[in-house]
Amino acid sequence: MEPLISIVDDDEPVREALRRVLAAHGLETAVFASGKQLLASDRLPEMACLIADVKMPEMSGLALHHRLMAAGHRIPTILITGGPTPSGRNQALAEGVLSYVPKPLSEEALLDNVRLALARGAAGHSDAMTGPQAFEAGASGEPTSLTSGPHPRSHLKRLEAESIAILREVAAEFRNPVLMYSIGKDSSVLLHLARKAFYPAKPPFPLLHIDTRWKFREMIAFRDETAKRLGLDLIVHVNQEGVERGIDPISSGSALHTQIMKTEGLKQALDKYGFDAAIGGARRDEEKSRAKERIFSFRNSGHVWDPRHQRPELWHLYNTRLRPGESMRVFPLSNWTELDVWQYIEAEGIDVVPLYFAKERPVVQRGGVWIMVDDDRLPLEPDERPEFRRVRFRTLGCYPLTGAIDSEAATVGEIVAELRQASRSERQGRLIDSDSDASMERKKREGYF
Repeated sequence: MEPLISIVDDDEPVREALRRVLAAHGLETAVFASGKQLLASDRLPEMACLIADVKMPEMSGLALHHRLMAAGHRIPTILITGGPTPSGRNQALAEGVLSYVPKPLSEEALLDNVRLALARGAAGHSDAMTGPQAFEAGASGEPTSLTSGPHPRSHLKRLEAESIAILREVAAEFRNPVLMYSIGKDSSVLLHLARKAFYPAKPPFPLLHIDTRWKFREMIAFRDETAKRLGLDLIVHVNQEGVERGIDPISSGSALHTQIMKTEGLKQALDKYGFDAAIGGARRDEEKSRAKERIFSFRNSGHVWDPRHQRPELWHLYNTRLRPGESMRVFPLSNWTELDVWQYIEAEGIDVVPLYFAKERPVVQRGGVWIMVDDDRLPLEPDERPEFRRVRFRTLGCYPLTGAIDSEAATVGEIVAELRQASRSERQGRLIDSDSDASMERKKREGYF
């Protein structure tokens, strides 16, 4: 059974902020507006940690701590206060409170204090330590002595919990969300998280794939097999206007192809189906313009992203309000890295497109990049001959615009080991990122996902 953390504060926004932070890290909480409510709760025997405001009407946090102790409930207690004083701190610690933390407290300080409380409870001695080992909190609320905690949750589990909380937030706050399915490794992880978030039901939103008609054949086969195997609602949209104009990545160039077949195709689909939130697998470590983006990234009525007008996301609180015509792009994997993604794929046994694994493949070298000859639509230069090399792909897109890398990594474990030595971004092989100065940021402003 997961430990239950009780939050008591007469200020509802504070209660909710604390609850959201802890829930995002997979911790179970119960919230109360007063000490009297907590004392009347039938969940009192489950409580493993108490977070209480010092100053509340009728019963202070310290008085609540005394009542619990007198009733035989030795629950490690964290007192939080907007008006900390040395005398108040000394009194609280002397009377058995574990931690006395000034508001506002950072997410790190909150989690570290909760870990300490759970560790103390698990060890069977909830009394506060005294003397030189006593916990100290600085004026900012940052702990100065805590380095580890109880109920250890791996880095991946924390990322998973955060992403699942974001997905549930989208389902709760938006009228008609959709999950963008690009078929790559990040999409596979995102889909796995969505299935976990709403299990045993199906995810409460469809999948949307913007098909440029130039994806690798293995990608399309994997997409269709996955949707069929999992019984998912899959929408495939092609920009037919671009098809009629003969737009392709070879004769039209990467910039125009991306603009028409990807960006305009996406905007068409979002407008056609009336989606107000599009969930994607972009990560901040991929490319510098993506590091500017919020988790809930606001778009105006033209689907335009303006990095100077984004909403703050303090305490994992997200402003999801939209006016008619506006929309949101949501990125639950924002805080993941490429290595995190592959370690999670390994831990969870997630299927991915075989193109990610090293294999002998027919390639030609163009501009220092190995391009796979996936079908006969790729024109060869007069002196160009495909050669078979053992390569794999770190990122997937339209095959004439996606470079492979020389590699021997044929399993997920070998990819993880390879990435530990990597010094370049996975998007080094995506030609669309460098077809002009500030290419990705410009594309994002125009509506590119």
